[in-house]
Amino acid sequence: MGSKMTLVPSQTLAVCVGMLVVMVMGLEPQKQPLVEGLSWNFYESRCPKLESIIRKQMEKVIKKDVGLAAALLRVHFHDCFVQGCDGSVLLDGSASGPVDSEKTAPPNLSLRGFDVIEDLRRRVHKQCGAGSVSCSDIATIVARDSVVLTGGPEYKVPLGRRDGFTFATRNTTLANLPSPFVPTGTLLTALAAKNFDTTEVVALSGAHTIGVAHCTSFTQRLYPTQDTTMDQTFASTLKRVCPTATTNATTLLDIRSPNVFDNKFFVDLMNKQGILTSDQDLYTDKRTRGIVTSFAVNQTLFFEKFVDVMVKMGQMQVLTGTQGEIRKNCSRRNSNDILISTVVGDRDMENVESF
Repeated sequence: MGSKMTLVPSQTLAVCVGMLVVMVMGLEPQKQPLVEGLSWNFYESRCPKLESIIRKQMEKVIKKDVGLAAALLRVHFHDCFVQGCDGSVLLDGSASGPVDSEKTAPPNLSLRGFDVIEDLRRRVHKQCGAGSVSCSDIATIVARDSVVLTGGPEYKVPLGRRDGFTFATRNTTLANLPSPFVPTGTLLTALAAKNFDTTEVVALSGAHTIGVAHCTSFTQRLYPTQDTTMDQTFASTLKRVCPTATTNATTLLDIRSPNVFDNKFFVDLMNKQGILTSDQDLYTDKRTRGIVTSFAVNQTLFFEKFVDVMVKMGQMQVLTGTQGEIRKNCSRRNSNDILISTVVGDRDMENVESF
């Protein structure tokens, strides 16, 4: 963006650092405990080249379209927040009609990258055998690689997830994915119900350091009147991108380094240049303002806390052991064929689900 932006003076940031020493010390990440059934070396014997296969291909994917990094990271978020990290958002189909589907629920209509995950599933299963690695584990590794390949921290993810048989309804999806229009209080309450504390909520929001936002997700801050928490010059720039409240266009979530996973998103918030209400209010609200500042002045701290909370998020309501299945196609469950072949003639046949 060519418009002049107001920057926080380095002296101000230095003062903030001094004032936040105690707070920063309290934000030091702690290693997340592993859910039973997950491990750091789950595929060591059954598919030892798993992560190298995915990393090698992801390097090509991101080089060709860097925007897919944010898209694939978002797929992982949206999967985990709705009935856990079970690959449910990857499933095609509908629970009770064409509008009652997790994948086609409003928050997920803009998701992309499903073809990348399925392509990786084919590559992995070709190397290690059909049914060797779950789609939910592949999606988890892909999200991590999306962070690393755009400049973020390298970290390990626990593996051993299995894929769910079902996906959520539209209403369940809407109820579990926080809206970009909500203030911090609502966001904190919603994520507290999922066992995330205040610092973790801010760290998760830092994923918006890459990616784009659609005009309709923030134009209520521009029209009919401008949100006072938005920088005037920045607002003028956004109005050129989105001249009306219903313009079908996108803009960058982080104006300073949009394709680099770093801490500049938090610097944007300090300069009143956050795009979404749910983002900018993190700096307006006194409960989260100090955390935003600490991440803005200390990228290492942000990275450490982000890694910690990503590992935690990636273990939400996971299926392990004999639960679920390992799909042979990420977009549809393979148990239908098994059920149909073993239940033919059974009086309960009418209860078998099919998509």
